[in-house]
Amino acid sequence: MTRRYGEVVALEDLGFQVHRGQLHGFVGPNGAGKTTTMRIVIGVVEPDAGTVLWDGAPVGADTRSDFGYMPEERGLYPKMRVANQLTYMAQLHGVAAQPARAAADAWIERLGLSDRADTRLEELSLGNQQRIQLGAALVHEPSLLVLDEPFSGLDPGGVDVLSAVLAERAAQGAAVVFSSHQLELVERVCDAVSIINHGRLVASGGVAELTARHGGQTLEVEVEDAPKGWWRGRHVQGRRGRARAAGRGGGRRRRRRRPRRQDRAQTGT
Repeated sequence: MTRRYGEVVALEDLGFQVHRGQLHGFVGPNGAGKTTTMRIVIGVVEPDAGTVLWDGAPVGADTRSDFGYMPEERGLYPKMRVANQLTYMAQLHGVAAQPARAAADAWIERLGLSDRADTRLEELSLGNQQRIQLGAALVHEPSLLVLDEPFSGLDPGGVDVLSAVLAERAAQGAAVVFSSHQLELVERVCDAVSIINHGRLVASGGVAELTARHGGQTLEVEVEDAPKGWWRGRHVQGRRGRARAAGRGGGRRRRRRRPRRQDRAQTGT
């Protein structure tokens, strides 16, 4: 897929696959093109070139009615009560009134909010509002679930609930794809990952496969005319955090560490 906004190329020849029963992380820094990709998949934005396929066929309106979408900009009705809101969302996807209410009640219970079913959304904490936003994407039992930064702003309890729910949906045969800039979280939760930067695909594949392919690296820091013990208390600063300097030999210290994004290393206290 390719998408331009005037002179700005948001996506360029981007392609990846998400399979049924798979939890697929879509990773990249802010501005990499993650949200644009999510919007193209769900049909909110049209690509300038390329096609979104589902089960080998181009995606149309009928197909997308079976998708679930959680946008980065959360958007539910603040004055509507929680149970009524999820019932309404299910009906928008073609679920009849009675099954829609049953599905809403089931998801409210699964998300740990049974005691807030009759509460207006605006009266919930932001974390609980986010749980209801997830419920709105799930209430019609979609075959493809597309979530844009779903873990953003959640407390540890919310992260655990969301992780478990997504794993359950994948185990039941749904394809689940979510965007994030938290690589450690994606490694822990997902079966597969695609990494995007500046609108281009950097890598895509199974988490274990990518870890094996880009295995542990040795980061070497060399300081000229370094006094003895210069490295004590110092760290190597990179884009994915800090690695403590350690090793042998004059001003040269080595640190074995797990793969990260292409770090631009510098020394710091």
